[in-house]
Amino acid sequence: MAGSKKLKTFLLYVLAFAILIIMVFPYVYMVMGSLAPWDEVDKKIIPSRLTLRSYEWLFGGGDTVLPRPWLRAFFNSIIVTLSSTFLMMATAVLVGYSLTKIKFKGSGFINNVILFQMFYPAVILLIPLFLIIRHFGLYDTYWAMILPKAVSLWAIFMYTNYFRSIPNEVIEAAKIDGAGTFRIIISIILPMSKSITTIIFLFLFMERWVELLWDMLVVNDENLKTLNVLLAQMFGPYGAYPGPMYAASVLLTLPILILFIIFSRNFKKGMDFVLK
Repeated sequence: MAGSKKLKTFLLYVLAFAILIIMVFPYVYMVMGSLAPWDEVDKKIIPSRLTLRSYEWLFGGGDTVLPRPWLRAFFNSIIVTLSSTFLMMATAVLVGYSLTKIKFKGSGFINNVILFQMFYPAVILLIPLFLIIRHFGLYDTYWAMILPKAVSLWAIFMYTNYFRSIPNEVIEAAKIDGAGTFRIIISIILPMSKSITTIIFLFLFMERWVELLWDMLVVNDENLKTLNVLLAQMFGPYGAYPGPMYAASVLLTLPILILFIIFSRNFKKGMDFVLK
């Protein structure tokens, strides 16, 4: 009996390790490809030597015949993603707090509308949003990429559910002490919501960081394009440069990986709440 249990445990560990290898291998292969000599890319899994030529090529602007601002595109992605994520989280906190801690007529209806919109295909709104951006003269600007992504219904839904678990007595005590709404949110609600805030931040950041279609539609200026867009366009004129393609892909995934490592503890706590 004990031997059978040990065998099952061993097989589970083997299976988990095999799944881990399958999941991690593409990323390792991509990193090795970005550091390999150009004549060994996609020919050897482990290169004979490591080189930063692909990264130097990217940071130098790419090919002299068809240059691309790769480093600028990376910072464009950071600017657009952080701005959009901050706005989505700010609106989600305010709306979630209003729906759960402030009594007003129509709050239930608004909550139902949010739930309905979550299941509404976002692609249907693509053309109307694009026409609005053109009408207000925002085409080919940072705002065209940031403002339409300033609200996340999923984030509102998550905060609304979490704020319901915060006792109303805590809010009432703060009001008695003279704290206003924004003071309560900043000093009480957000510190009590670190775990779920980590979850929301990571998922919103990741979702916005990998956004491609919308950024391709509203921006045509090479100096405003995000790294995702340049990477997508790289398959055409830069198809002969697989090393730099892997290097750009590594740059694209690096911020997400760093954030998950930094916030791993709060991420686990937040996932415990989500899975309840």
